[in-house]
Amino acid sequence: MGFNCGIVGLPNVGKSTLFNAITAAGAPAENYPFCTIDPNVGVVTVPDRRIDELARIYQPLKVTPTAIEFVDIAGLVRGASRGEGLGNQFLSHIREVDAVCHVVRCFEDENVVHVDGGVNPKRDIGIVEAELILRDLDTVERKLAETEKRGKSGEKKLRAEADYYRRVREHLLGGRLAVYERPANPDEDAYLRGLHLLTGKPVMYIANVDEKHLAAESGYVAEVREIAEKENARVVVACTKLESEIASMPYREREGFLRDLGVKESGLDQVIHEGYALLGLITFFTCGPKEVRAWTVGRGTPAPEAAGRIHSDMERGFIRAEVIKYADLVRYGSEQALKERGLLAVEGREYALEDGDVVYFRFAV
Repeated sequence: MGFNCGIVGLPNVGKSTLFNAITAAGAPAENYPFCTIDPNVGVVTVPDRRIDELARIYQPLKVTPTAIEFVDIAGLVRGASRGEGLGNQFLSHIREVDAVCHVVRCFEDENVVHVDGGVNPKRDIGIVEAELILRDLDTVERKLAETEKRGKSGEKKLRAEADYYRRVREHLLGGRLAVYERPANPDEDAYLRGLHLLTGKPVMYIANVDEKHLAAESGYVAEVREIAEKENARVVVACTKLESEIASMPYREREGFLRDLGVKESGLDQVIHEGYALLGLITFFTCGPKEVRAWTVGRGTPAPEAAGRIHSDMERGFIRAEVIKYADLVRYGSEQALKERGLLAVEGREYALEDGDVVYFRFAV
C-alpha cells in the first residue's frame, strides 16, 4: 500500500462525489449532509508509466502496481468537536490516516445546498480547522493534566514533558495546526507523535471547481492557494463531475480528453503525485520473469528496511541490495546489458533507496 488519505470537508462540497469517481466504490453522494455515516474505504492502483515499461522488458507473468487507500469521512460542521452532526465519530477516523485531503467547494450551483450559506472557501476552511483544533486542545489538556499529576514527584523529565504540552496548547490556541509545531529535540518529537493530533496530519487542499474554471482558475481557488501558501500546504484543482467521466475511461484515453480541457492530469493523478511529495514517498521496483512489482517507502529508507516491506525475513537476513537505475534499464533494454557496462551497483545496509530503483535483495534465511 502506498499511503492512505482521509477525505474531509464540510457537507456537500464534493467529497463523496470525488471518492466515487476515483475509487468506483459506490459511496452515496446524495445532496444532503451526513449521507456518509461510516467511513467508506476504497483502494486504487497508482498509475505509473514506469511499471508498464518494466513489464515490457521483463515480460512477467504478473504485474502488481502499488496502491493508495482513500477514506471518505463524513462532512464536518460547526460543533463537530462537541459531537454536533455525529462529529465525534468522524473526527476519530481522521486519526487513522497518513494525510488529509481537505475538499473545499469553489463552485456556484443553486441546486447544491451549502450547509453554511453561500460559497466561501476561507470560511469553510476555517470551520473545519477550528473543529480539529478544538478536539486537539481537548487531547492536549487531558495529556497535560495526566503528566502534571505524575510530575508531582518532582522528576525533571516529567516537568519538561508537561512544559512541552503547555507549549503545544499555546500553539493550538493561536489557531495554528499541530503539523507546524517544531519539536526542539527527539524527546519533544516523541511527545508530539504520542498525542496523535488531528491537526498533526499533512494537509492537501482539493479545490473543487466547475468545468469552466478547471483551466482558468477562479477567485475562489485563489483564496485556497493563499491559505495553503501560508500553511506550506499543497493544492489540487479538480472538478469532481469530470472526474466521474474520466474514471470510466480506459487510462490511455484520458490524456486526449484532459488535453482538450487544457489540463495535464486528472484529479486522481494530481492527488497521488502531491500526496507522495507531501509525505516524502518514493517508489522502487522488484522485477523478474514471475512478477514486476512496485513498492512504496519513505524517501531515505535504508535498503534493509525496504526489503522488510516485502518480507520481514528479508530485513532480518539482509546481505546486500543489487540496484539498477530505471533510466539505465530502459536505455539499454536488459539487465545483462547493464552488467556488461558496469551499471549494476552492489549496495550495503547503509544504502538509501532512490525513486525508480530496480532492486534485487540478497538475504540469508
